[in-house]
Amino acid sequence: MTRNTRLTLAMILVVILAMIGLITVNRNTAQPVASDSGGQVDPAVLVRADSHRLSTATDGKVTLVEFLDFECEACGAVYPSIKEILDTYQDRITFVVRYFPIPSHPNAELAARAAQAAANQDRFAEMYTVLFENQSQWGHQSTPQTEKFVGYARELGLDVDRFQQDLDAPATAQRVASERADGETAGVRGTPTFFLNGRQLTEIRTQADMIAAIDAALAQ
Repeated sequence: MTRNTRLTLAMILVVILAMIGLITVNRNTAQPVASDSGGQVDPAVLVRADSHRLSTATDGKVTLVEFLDFECEACGAVYPSIKEILDTYQDRITFVVRYFPIPSHPNAELAARAAQAAANQDRFAEMYTVLFENQSQWGHQSTPQTEKFVGYARELGLDVDRFQQDLDAPATAQRVASERADGETAGVRGTPTFFLNGRQLTEIRTQADMIAAIDAALAQ
């Protein structure tokens, strides 16, 4: 290895370390706007009256909120674990889904609008499932995947004309934007981000970690 090559590699390493340091600082200094000193986020920001629930606790004791992006690969990766958790706990926890489309994902906002258009026909859960289970087919495409989403609506037996109208309606776009704004207020910086009983779960790495956190909340 020549001296110039060693110097070049050293400079690259310095830049990488500097970037890592900057990311760490940003993560450590970013605090939720709507939280108290104990890190509790205002429940009204996390869960609205019309927020989408995939399960509802009969006692209202435990609420798990996910801010997600349907095009996010990490959200897609965690989706099977969420399905298992919902199957396991059923009506013992309330699970709430909030939209948080990432601007760099070309079809994320459109996918959220598709989910909302389906929700207008009481089929949010079905569209949520279809979007994640087919993420590899429509995700990270440079062109709008409108026809793909309309096809999903047709497969689900929705009123397709109404779905298309709602997909393009200003009210639908405003709903998605409002949910993202709630996420930003709560301190969400990326997806997926989870809140359990108003506190952001920052140390969750595996499905077992999530289950342990839920069990601890149920035991309180």
